Amino acid sequence: MLYWALKFIFLGPLLRVVFRPTADGIENVPPEGAAILASNHLSYSDWLFMPLVIPRRVTFVAKAEYFTSPGIKGWLQKTFFSGSGQVPIDRSGANAAEGALITAKGILDKGDLFGIYPEGTRSHDGKLYRGKTGIARIALEAKVPVIPVAVVGTDVVAPPGKKFGRLTRPHVVFGKPLDFSRYEGLEGDRFILRSITDEIMYEIMRLSGQEYVDKYAARAKEDAKKAGKPDPGTDRKAS
Repeated sequence: MLYWALKFIFLGPLLRVVFRPTADGIENVPPEGAAILASNHLSYSDWLFMPLVIPRRVTFVAKAEYFTSPGIKGWLQKTFFSGSGQVPIDRSGANAAEGALITAKGILDKGDLFGIYPEGTRSHDGKLYRGKTGIARIALEAKVPVIPVAVVGTDVVAPPGKKFGRLTRPHVVFGKPLDFSRYEGLEGDRFILRSITDEIMYEIMRLSGQEYVDKYAARAKEDAKKAGKPDPGTDRKAS
């Protein structure tokens, strides 16, 4: 109930009035049934605007630490993340990646929408980076379609390295569902997983208009730090 209260009574109306987000392709999101929403990741505010523009609930996975911190602050944090559509990674897996897979399948098995950022972390410079193949495994094992999503303008609202940026109208584009049932039973083939992931990233690139870099975002951030390049978000003035 807290999710819907935040979306339609408290946080959602405020975001709509202040930022007036727009969306295209909402009809590509099924009115019911499981599906994966695979989005680019420009800002920490992405997970607010993408679910805001569609009527269904979208669930993301988050670090378990957000749900286990002690005290009143920990309780408030857990309540907010739970209410805003995030669930902790299942730690029964061998590692965080396996735990995220288990959690995602649980969400999809209930017929819900699962949101994921294939890049694994936010882009530090506005470019689109190589996707991790976990999304392909989830799609094949859960036997669900993948809907590519492009969120545009959130890196202006909340630039990398800053909490607040400039006022703009974020735009969300939902692409046509991608069906990978032709690869059923091949979730253990790393070449198939890479092919599926690259197809998803191509569609996100096409929808977002971002420049694509065939490198993992985390590695690109490290390379930028070693080269002494400043985070572009630190050079922007908030207004």
